[in-house]
Amino acid sequence: MSDALVESLVGDLSTVRAPRGPDLNAGSWQTEAPLRMLLNNLDPEVAEHPESLVVYGGSGRAARSHDALRDIVRTLLRLADDETLLVQSGKPVGVFRTHPGAPRVLIANALLVPAWATWDEFRRLEAEGLTMFGQMTAGSWIYIGTQGILQGTFQTFCAAGEVHFGSPDLAGRTVLTSGLGGMGGAQPLAATMAGAAILCIEVDQRSIDRRLESRYLDEQAPTLDAALERVREAAARRRPLSVALRANAADVLPELVARGEMFDLVTDQTAAHDPLTGYVPAEVPFEEAAALRERDPDEYVRLVSQSMIAHVGAMVELVRRGCYVFDYGNNLRGEAYRAGLSDAFTYPGFVPAYIRPLFCRGIGPFRWVALSGHVGDIETIDRELQALFPDDALLQRWLRLASDRVAFQGLPARICWLGYGDRAKAGLAINALVRSGAVSAPVVIGRDHLDAGSVASPYRETEAMRDGSDAIADWPILNALLNTAAGATWVSVHHGGGVGIGNSIHAGMVVVADGSDDADDRLARVLAADPGTGVMRHADAGYEDAVDAARAGGLDLPGITT
Repeated sequence: MSDALVESLVGDLSTVRAPRGPDLNAGSWQTEAPLRMLLNNLDPEVAEHPESLVVYGGSGRAARSHDALRDIVRTLLRLADDETLLVQSGKPVGVFRTHPGAPRVLIANALLVPAWATWDEFRRLEAEGLTMFGQMTAGSWIYIGTQGILQGTFQTFCAAGEVHFGSPDLAGRTVLTSGLGGMGGAQPLAATMAGAAILCIEVDQRSIDRRLESRYLDEQAPTLDAALERVREAAARRRPLSVALRANAADVLPELVARGEMFDLVTDQTAAHDPLTGYVPAEVPFEEAAALRERDPDEYVRLVSQSMIAHVGAMVELVRRGCYVFDYGNNLRGEAYRAGLSDAFTYPGFVPAYIRPLFCRGIGPFRWVALSGHVGDIETIDRELQALFPDDALLQRWLRLASDRVAFQGLPARICWLGYGDRAKAGLAINALVRSGAVSAPVVIGRDHLDAGSVASPYRETEAMRDGSDAIADWPILNALLNTAAGATWVSVHHGGGVGIGNSIHAGMVVVADGSDDADDRLARVLAADPGTGVMRHADAGYEDAVDAARAGGLDLPGITT
C-alpha cells in the first residue's frame, strides 16, 4: 500500500477531503465507505477543529492522534471483505478474519469501568494516550455537519408547538437559546423552518460566522437591545428570523430575567456536557479562556460552575414566569445541580417532554450520504422518499424545506426521522436507485446515536422512563450486538456522548447501499433490527404506544407480543 496515498488523504489535517465519484481507493465499497466517511468527518467544511481531529461537541474526535488516523486509513485501504478492523478509542488495534457478512469495522470509544467513569479519570487516561472522547457521530464516522441534528431540532420545535400551542407551526412565536457550535448551530435554521423568530446567544464569533456563511443563521445583532427589537418585530409580523448575539449566556439570561423579557420556548445547546472544554465562564473573556483552561483547569471549572448556576437559575425563573423551558440534552441541568443549584431540574428534558411518543414507534434520526459527492443524488433520493411516504405531512414539509434551505457540508447528505418499517422501506428504495444508476454511486445509511433503542442516558434519551430503567445500559449494548449480527457495515459503542463521561452509553451503526442483492439483504435486516430495538426497549418499559407498534409490526417480544 502506497504511503504516498495515505499522505495525500490525511497528511495535512487542514485539507482533508473525502474522495468523490465511482472509483475505489479501497478494495470494495464495504471498506471504501468507512474510509470516505472518516475523511468526511475531518473535512474543514464539516469538522469544528480538524487540525486537532475534533469534529464537534467540545472534544469529540474522529481519531486519537494523527498517527492513529494514518494507521486507520492505511488499514482500511488494504482491508479484505472477510476481515474486520477493531478500533479502540480512535486507534486501530487489530484485524481479524471474520466473514463477508460481518461488519468491516467495530469501534469502541471511551468505555471505562463504571467506578472509574469520571471526567478526571478520563482526562488522566486521555493524557496518557490511552483513550479519546468520540462524542456520538464523531468517533463513529457518520457526522454530516450541523445538518445531522437539524431535522431532529426541527422535529423537537414542532412537537413543542403541538404540545403547548396546538400546532407545529411556530409563526409568531419566539425562541431563546444559546450555543451555535456543531450541534447548537442547527437551532436557528430549525426554528425558522418551523416558523419562529429565535434569539441565539453565542460566545465565539467563529461559530456565529460559520452559521452565517452556511445560511443556518440569518443575521447578527450588535447589542442585546437590537437583537430583541429584531426578534420581537419579526414575531409580530409572523416572519421567521434567526438573530445571533455575541455574548455569554450566563450574562444575558439573568439580564433578560431582570428586564422581564418573555419567550414562548427557551432551551440551550452549549457544550455544557464538558465543563472544561465546552463551556466558557462569564467571568473570563473568550479570548483568555483557553489560556486559563491550560494554566489552571480546576479554577476554570470552578468559574464554569458559577456561570452554570447563573445560566440555569435564569432558565428556572423563566419557567416560574410562564415560559416553556426544556433541556436539549447537553447536561446543563446536571452540571448546575452538581454545582449546587438544587432546583436545576425544574424543567424537563426534550425527550420526555416531546419525543418519547416517537421513540415508542421506533422513529428517530435516519441519515444517508452520497459517496459520489453529487448533490443530484440527494435530490433523487429526496424525490423518491416524497413519493414513498405521501401521508407523512411533517416529513413532506421537511424534505421541501431542506431542499431549499440546507447547505451541505462535505459529502452531500440528508436526514429525516423515520420509524420501524419505514426505515427498511427507505433503505431498499435507495439501494434500488443505486442499482438502476439513478444514483451514481453507493450511499451510506446510518443515524445519530440519539435514537429510540441505541442509548442509555438518564439526563437525555432515557430520562424519566416509565419503569425507572433510565440508567440500564443493557439496551444499547444489545442494539450494537444485534446490528453486528444483522450485518451492518460498521458498528460502534461509545461512552458519554452528548451528556459527558459517566452519564451515557450509546451505540451506532452504518450500512452501505451499493445496489447489490447482498445489500438488499443487509439493509432489510439492519434497518428492521435497529429501530426494532427501540420499540422493544419502550414496550418492555410499559409504554402502550410501543406495545401497539410491536404488535402492528409483528415483533416477537416474549411476554409482550408472544
